[in-house]
This record gives sequence, structure tokens and C-alpha cells, in this order.
Amino acid sequence: MLDGRQLRVGRPFNTATASYSQLWATQLSADEKTALGITYEADPEPFDSKYYWSAGNPRQLDNSTDSEGVVTVGVRPGTVQEQKDTAAALLAQTDWYVTRKAEADTAIPSNVTTYRAAVRTACAAREAEIAAVETTAALETLMKTTPGESGGLTKWPDALS
Repeated sequence: MLDGRQLRVGRPFNTATASYSQLWATQLSADEKTALGITYEADPEPFDSKYYWSAGNPRQLDNSTDSEGVVTVGVRPGTVQEQKDTAAALLAQTDWYVTRKAEADTAIPSNVTTYRAAVRTACAAREAEIAAVETTAALETLMKTTPGESGGLTKWPDALS
């Protein structure tokens, strides 16, 4: 940092009296950097931009509309949609059985109907688990815990073999 602005290694910068090349970090001694007023600060706390605007500043959990009709999109609705999209992708792999049943009245194997029901059940459970969280931080924890483990989402059924 220099005079409240962040200096980037590998980028030139100017002061009121001099210009420094992109090699300033290696060309200037520690004493020269101190004399210029360059200070070092710890890197900001990392955060997941899906859940936070900045460190310690969580995104809104649910959608809302202000008095002027402006909608602020929350993270929960998108997370629920991701579950629906995953379920649709898992079901799409066996949709042809349903089409074949409709067109040719060929029976759907029981393991396929069992799998498809398990996908729908898992999706509903995951949506309920997401709906139950009360904060953005709790949603982040839920989504980052391995599915099937304590505190994590319901696990998707194993792939149909």
C-alpha cells in the first residue's frame, strides 16, 4: 500500500516526484520501500462470491422486492434451481424408457422406476434441506458439506448400472 492505494507487484506506479517501473518490487530495497511509505497489509480474508459480496458481507438469502419494484435476487432460489437441474439431468438418462413405454407400451424395468423415484425423492429432500436454513452462512455450510454426511445434503442415488 502507498498513500491508501494498493500497489501490485509487476505493475508500475507513480508518486508525486517519481515513476517506478514494473520491477519496483525487486529493484527497491526494503529501506527504500519504507522511505517511500510503502507498507504491507495482510491479504483480505478469502470468501466465496457465490455467498458473499465481500468478506463478512453475505448476499441476501431470498429474493425481495423494494418499494420501487426493484428485485434483489437471493442465493437460495438459485441453489434450489441447481438441485432441480441436477435431478433433470439424472432423469434425462432414463427418459427414453418413459418414451418407449408411451410409444410402444414396453414395460419400464423396475430398477429404472426405482432409480427415477429415488432421484425425485432426493431432489425433494435437498430442496427441503435448503429451505430450512436461516442464513446465507448456513446455506454455504450445507452446500459445502459432503452430501450424505452429518450436516450435508441428502445424497443423490447411485448411478443406474
